[in-house]
Amino acid sequence: MLKIITARNSSYFLAQKATVPAIINITRRLYSSVADDVEYDTVVIGGGPGGYVAAIKAAQLGLKTACIEKRGSLGGTCLNVGCIPSKSLLNNSHIYHQAKHEFKARGIDVSDVQLNLPKMMEAKDKAVTGLTKGIEGLFKKNKVDYFKGHGRFIGLHDIEVDGLDGNKSHVKGKNIIIATGSEPTSFKGLEVDEKQVVTSTGALSLEKVPDKLLVIGGGIIGLELGSVWQRLGADVSVVEYLGAIGAGMDGELAKQFSKILQKQGLKFKLNTKVLDAQKQDDKVIVNVEPAQGGDKESLEADVVLVSIGRRPVTEGLGLENVGIDVDERGRVKIDSQFRTNVPHIRCIGDVTYGVMLAHKAEEEGIAAAEYIAGGHGEVNYGTIPSVIYTHPEVAWCGKTEEEVKASGTKYRVGTFPFLANSRARTNTDTEGLVKMISDAETDRILGVHIIGPNAGEMIAEAVLALEYGASSEDIARTCHAHPTLAEAFKEAAMATYEKPIHF
Repeated sequence: MLKIITARNSSYFLAQKATVPAIINITRRLYSSVADDVEYDTVVIGGGPGGYVAAIKAAQLGLKTACIEKRGSLGGTCLNVGCIPSKSLLNNSHIYHQAKHEFKARGIDVSDVQLNLPKMMEAKDKAVTGLTKGIEGLFKKNKVDYFKGHGRFIGLHDIEVDGLDGNKSHVKGKNIIIATGSEPTSFKGLEVDEKQVVTSTGALSLEKVPDKLLVIGGGIIGLELGSVWQRLGADVSVVEYLGAIGAGMDGELAKQFSKILQKQGLKFKLNTKVLDAQKQDDKVIVNVEPAQGGDKESLEADVVLVSIGRRPVTEGLGLENVGIDVDERGRVKIDSQFRTNVPHIRCIGDVTYGVMLAHKAEEEGIAAAEYIAGGHGEVNYGTIPSVIYTHPEVAWCGKTEEEVKASGTKYRVGTFPFLANSRARTNTDTEGLVKMISDAETDRILGVHIIGPNAGEMIAEAVLALEYGASSEDIARTCHAHPTLAEAFKEAAMATYEKPIHF
């Protein structure tokens, strides 16, 4: 045993002039390390939407599976400081706004409506805690071993875990899936303290409603969180480098969406570049200029939300120890089966290519597990939906009109406004429309774009239609219950295929 250990650690002993105590200590360390090693069919590093779903699916397919998560609670950014808590605040801030400004017109007399921000935050935290514990329950149900700690590669099949309890452990995996997600992109010249200059994480836990909130970035996260605090009483301005908000949206809908949000009270400075910022007397002064150059301007805010995108999390993962390739943006390179250049190590979700969406990561997690189990995985990237959970919601899937036009495909467009939808009228919630784009020759649906109440739910029908190659006539001839908001979807299909009935 001693010969084996000294052979494996010859450089250590030469450097340390090995003493008997040193030999004993290293012997104990190596023995403990080997004793703690557990060999799994699949090890997933990261317990976010992609990681925990991959782990559960792998276990369901009969693979001995472990998941390593450094946060201490499962669900990743999405569940802990992203999708889930933001939706809690979006929903409850919308109810508060309705109580303050709409209930009277709906025949509901209330008085002295007050915001209890700590209670609203408590409701958000309760939802998060319940869901994270629920995933732990799913791990137990599916016999997934859960390691709480930071995992990093120390060998091609070996992962060292720095446990949150202060202990180290070593895990072996025949197959390994990297699912470490993403983090907010920093902005040079803006030092984040999560109090005055915040990322999405800090914006979900502000202790009071700021008088003035400045949002840098007019994408999904910035618009959602800007809407939350605007409803709760903040004066919100959004600075966007591009000429339109909601990057990735259909151009026609982006214009209408901007008008709706402005009517609600949000202010926009488009085509504007942020230079830097300084804290002065409990305020943050943000210096900007036109994107194409021009006179500088200073904007004052109590809180600044930096929301300019996200970047892959690979720091401390030990990719260099196993020679895994990344691109110039830090994303892990993969092939069509999610394999890195080290074939038994795969990668899914935000840390690799594609849109940074939780449901995209989930689909990749399932597909990666299926490949490992010897089956075939499939993710149709052309049908992944996007949703902005403001009010009204915005949702889309497939191609925008700009993309279809650029492709040279002849196409038809049909639209139907919620103003002409009976359910929307009875709900007094009529802003927005459904827009459908189809191939002019085959009538096959190419893209669907919705602004309106429950757009995030309605888009599922569009995803299914695209997945199965439906035509607008297929949807136009499908019976929809009356009165429902979904009838607007049917009418938009009728407008694309022929003519709508109710508009």
